[in-house]
Amino acid sequence: MMREFGKALDLIGANRDGQQLFFAGMSFQRETPRPPRPRQEQQPSVIQMTAGDQHVLFPTQRDLAAHGRAGLPLPPNPGLAAELARRARDHAGQQGWTPLITEDTCHGLRILLGLQDTPGAPLKASEVTALRGIDLPIWSVLEVLADAGLLEEDRTPTLDAWFDRTIAGLPGSMADELRVWFGIMKNGCTTPPRRRPRAPNTVRLHLLWSLPTLRIWAATGHTSLRGIDRTAILEALPPSGNPRAEAGQGLKSIFKVLKGQKVLFANPTIRVKTSNSEEHQLLPADLTTLREAINSAKPAQALVVALIAFHALTPSQIRALRLTDLRDGRLHHAGRVIVLADPVRTRLSTYLDYRNTRWPNSLNPYLFLHYRTAGRTIAVGHRWVKLTIGPGLTATSIRQDRILDEARATDGDARRIVDLFGLGIKAATRYTTNLDHPDLTNLPPTP
Repeated sequence: MMREFGKALDLIGANRDGQQLFFAGMSFQRETPRPPRPRQEQQPSVIQMTAGDQHVLFPTQRDLAAHGRAGLPLPPNPGLAAELARRARDHAGQQGWTPLITEDTCHGLRILLGLQDTPGAPLKASEVTALRGIDLPIWSVLEVLADAGLLEEDRTPTLDAWFDRTIAGLPGSMADELRVWFGIMKNGCTTPPRRRPRAPNTVRLHLLWSLPTLRIWAATGHTSLRGIDRTAILEALPPSGNPRAEAGQGLKSIFKVLKGQKVLFANPTIRVKTSNSEEHQLLPADLTTLREAINSAKPAQALVVALIAFHALTPSQIRALRLTDLRDGRLHHAGRVIVLADPVRTRLSTYLDYRNTRWPNSLNPYLFLHYRTAGRTIAVGHRWVKLTIGPGLTATSIRQDRILDEARATDGDARRIVDLFGLGIKAATRYTTNLDHPDLTNLPPTP
């Protein structure tokens, strides 16, 4: 605190606007200024960041909607804001963003710089999400900050947050053991016993199938999975059907991983027999609804349904299709070469014309786009595929209808199904063994 000459210390005046506390050794130390380079050797401006971030004593979640766009503070470093705006416009030109997205991105960057607790420090991704309150794009701001090296990713992955919510209420020791299983399932293991990472949906299903049993054990006094033996497993499993198969598969997954990581001394699920899951009967799709979808006036819907109805593609394969995969009337994808049917070629040409007219400047390499992915380089989501197919149909029903039709036309030739659709022997046999079902034998012959 400074004191004017000839006057006493004014403690009330010094504390009128509060005090800023700093921790020792965390302030930015400026380097000795270097002499300026000759004019012809000057390089483009580079973003300068502070050495560290000043920690906030009481962090709060900002409500930007309460202030509005115009009521937020301006950035304290106009040079940094101008440099980020320049990078945003360059990135927008490369990605084909619309002028509205570009201006909103620049506005969002200025707002975030003005709200920083430590000007010049990297921006946290959790702080960028506050822009939703004033209807500004988040994904474009994150891309510009990541490109500039000013983004600090501190968000909790969706799967991790879901896992923490799901195991809430379980005993501490049991929850810690499940976290070991979750880490191996999510990230895999490179040391013996090696294990490849599993898909997020597989992790969710295994935990959900075993969770009722885990909660019963916790309610009866078990605080750890170390006290579970073979008798407890047999008593906890449902008597039969899909519930027994699913619960058994989930418990086997947990105990096998924990035994391999030496968290448990033994695996009590070894040699415990669980019934197989009941397979659903394969039946043809509703041809009236299917024809309406294939002949739809929407180019995307007609092409998606045609690819499934003629070539039995899965939703994941449709999402992963790139523009370079379709050439010379053939589909080159995942090591397979598929000769496109004439109706598919017609709908593909119509869709490409629509895409080039709707998003002429898009640099997205994937075949299918919508308004949220046209300015980015990511694929559409599973939900988009489901909504595009339309009501009354699912990708699974259309695909099963196509493979069943091929099985009927070839009198159950499993080798033909394997070669044509890329299925395994077990999956192909499932279709060939269903040909004797009364609902299939009474169908009219395939034209």
